[in-house]
Amino acid sequence: MNPPFTVPDGQQIFLALDYGTRRTGVAVGNRLLRTATPQGTIAAEGDARFLRIAHSIAQWQPDALVIGVPTHPDGAEHENTLRARKFGRQLRGRFGLPVYEVDERYSTTEAHAWGARDPDAAAAAIILEQFLRTLP
Repeated sequence: MNPPFTVPDGQQIFLALDYGTRRTGVAVGNRLLRTATPQGTIAAEGDARFLRIAHSIAQWQPDALVIGVPTHPDGAEHENTLRARKFGRQLRGRFGLPVYEVDERYSTTEAHAWGARDPDAAAAAIILEQFLRTLP
């Protein structure tokens, strides 16, 4: 898990994205309650994915975005780590919002263990709750 983040007090609402090459899970949460709610999965790639994300941003008006960054169990990076980081840079450039990266090892496995009907969105909620727990 990453060390606690330096997040301005004014940032209260967060939109989390569990990036995948074919699907991206979405969740929203807030600093006050420190909970996250799954909002579905974007089953699109490229510009269509960013259009759907833009819709979620317009709907929820987040102060920042949170993305899951996968690594091997030992913390070593792999190809999807690099893809997720590139996705984060694209989000920052397109939407002008701060983007926080969270270690997402086992988030999808945990979502499946919970019996989630939409494991991608549930994984995004797990990632966001991990992030919210690190905030002061």
